Amino acid sequence: MKIIISPAKKMQVNSDILDGTGTPAFLERTEELKECLASLNKDQLKDLFQANDKITELNYYRYQNMKLTENLTPAVLAYVGIQYQSMAPNIFTTDQWEYVKQHLYIISGFYGLLKADDGVVPYRLEMQAKLKTKNAKDLYEYWGDSIYRELIGDKKEVIVNLASKEYSKAVQPFADQDTPILTCVFGTLQGGKVKVKATEAKMARGFMVSFMARENAGNPEDLKKFSEGGYCFSEERSDMWNYVFLK
Repeated sequence: MKIIISPAKKMQVNSDILDGTGTPAFLERTEELKECLASLNKDQLKDLFQANDKITELNYYRYQNMKLTENLTPAVLAYVGIQYQSMAPNIFTTDQWEYVKQHLYIISGFYGLLKADDGVVPYRLEMQAKLKTKNAKDLYEYWGDSIYRELIGDKKEVIVNLASKEYSKAVQPFADQDTPILTCVFGTLQGGKVKVKATEAKMARGFMVSFMARENAGNPEDLKKFSEGGYCFSEERSDMWNYVFLK
């Protein structure tokens, strides 16, 4: 199985636990995006990011001085969002680290696709940002099907989708019947319908990654045992490629 997750906006530099040993698959294309972003002024970046002055200033400085091969942090340690806090990769055992290095992939608007131990630098660029490049009107067009092709490689495996719609959209439209995508939904029942709360879902996705790593999950059936954060697999509301967990 291959697991896809979203990145987080907030990032850190952390090379104390594990060196960033991997090289992102699309580093040359990331360099192109960096140059494009470095050519924008602060007002243009603020509009692109839809962010405040402090965040804009920080990332303007980042892009003006960014070197993609220095001061690297393993990707799964670089992101500091809710999902990553609940995943807690900083306390992974050696076996858990090996599991995520083999199975976990992070979809990124800036890097395209990252393995857990790929070395990255802090950046800000959401997949849905309307960044125009020389040959594309936005990042979805820029990456096209390349993220999906890199993800599946030569081996057809089930893709466990723990990413938000913003990021899974870079993969799902290109999948064929030979590459099944299993989407996990985390929610509560309200009025007979499954209601997904963004913050709780992010936490649950992180819990699921750590659960899979701890249990060395190897097939979809293993996911049904997940019960962290008060969630329980709902057989009646799930189907073959949509697993619903209710709290």
